[in-house]
Amino acid sequence: MKEISQNEFDQEVLKAGKVAIDFYSTECPPCEALAPKFDNLSELYGNEIKFLKIFRQENRELADSLEVNGSPTVLFYDDGKLVGEKLTGGIKRSELITNLNTMISEEKVSEIEKNIKPLISEYETIILGGGPGGLTAGLYLCQARVNTVLVDIMLPGGQISTTHKISNYPGFIEPQPGYMLAHYMSEQTKICGAKYKVAVDVTQVNLKDKTIVIDGYETIKAKKIVLATGASPRYLNVPGEKELKGNGISYCATCDAKYFHDKEVIVIGGGNTAIEEAEFISKFASKITIVHQFDKLQANKEAQEKAFANPKINFIFDTEPRGFEKNGNQMNVATENIKTGEKSTIEADGVFVFVGMKPNTDLFKDDVERDDFGYVKTNEDMLTNIEGIYAVGDLRSKKYRQITTAVADGTIAAISVTRELDS
Repeated sequence: MKEISQNEFDQEVLKAGKVAIDFYSTECPPCEALAPKFDNLSELYGNEIKFLKIFRQENRELADSLEVNGSPTVLFYDDGKLVGEKLTGGIKRSELITNLNTMISEEKVSEIEKNIKPLISEYETIILGGGPGGLTAGLYLCQARVNTVLVDIMLPGGQISTTHKISNYPGFIEPQPGYMLAHYMSEQTKICGAKYKVAVDVTQVNLKDKTIVIDGYETIKAKKIVLATGASPRYLNVPGEKELKGNGISYCATCDAKYFHDKEVIVIGGGNTAIEEAEFISKFASKITIVHQFDKLQANKEAQEKAFANPKINFIFDTEPRGFEKNGNQMNVATENIKTGEKSTIEADGVFVFVGMKPNTDLFKDDVERDDFGYVKTNEDMLTNIEGIYAVGDLRSKKYRQITTAVADGTIAAISVTRELDS
């Protein structure tokens, strides 16, 4: 693999046939996650496709001209023309392979696939999930000199990466941007010595054998596994929701609030997340209508006081959405008052849904005991019903789910694992 500058771009890329080029930056966790995947694929595909790297920060003029605004970004060229997808952020190996395979013949693809050798790696502990609970477990384990690998289908950070501001995490006087708190946690655990395999496809999890297969070819074995896969937004499951997800309906204020400057939005929900995120959305939107199924909010008192005092925020209680439709650029939300049965339609420019979370247990399903809501049961040591398998964070069956409780879970699990290994 060769590194080039913008002065060499025409010769090395536009006049060089089939090319995959990685625009990277320093001090960039997603770039670090991509590097071993890009290197490995350059060895497999190198006879058919040229693999190049370019330092985006020192070649900004070229990057800007190509609308490469983030690192890493991988572009694919064939005879000087852009082909395939522009990949950026937490790039998975499977995404790279999909684009590379479209550039060569099926015969060549088959030959390359035959050369992919299964890889087996062994650790004392695997942490599956990189949110606060998983990162804290990793920190304690590496400080205890336990050989640990952290595996995540995304980049480390979990839900806090997409949270606007966090004001209730101890140690910070001022509220912290969620992505920065996630960065601090991740870097601390990484510097300590925990190995990271992130932005990967987890293709198989066998809890009883304590093995995890990633990217279809690498098997990771361990003596202990800490499950830290967290939870995901719960959907309303009403007509139009699935079809309009990302096209009028959002589940992330940090991601999408900026697109509703001087516009009207609807927020579904009345818990902490809904009310706190509505407050953030009000920095952009001109009007917010909160639709809540109960006659009062469930958010904490401080969040409620701010919301009720905000002139941009209005409330519709005892009401549930029954469906979503898009009319041009407008969203129509069909609603029903659950006490009177009265039906009506609310119009807005966009909708944000915050109605709770569900545990991410699809990877291991029924192998581990769960409660009636699908959360994983543990004892006070965070141990599940399967020997050597622990669970922490929002995935775990418990009364309260906060960053601080996830961190506490990770601490307990790591200490429990360490003592078990020592014994």
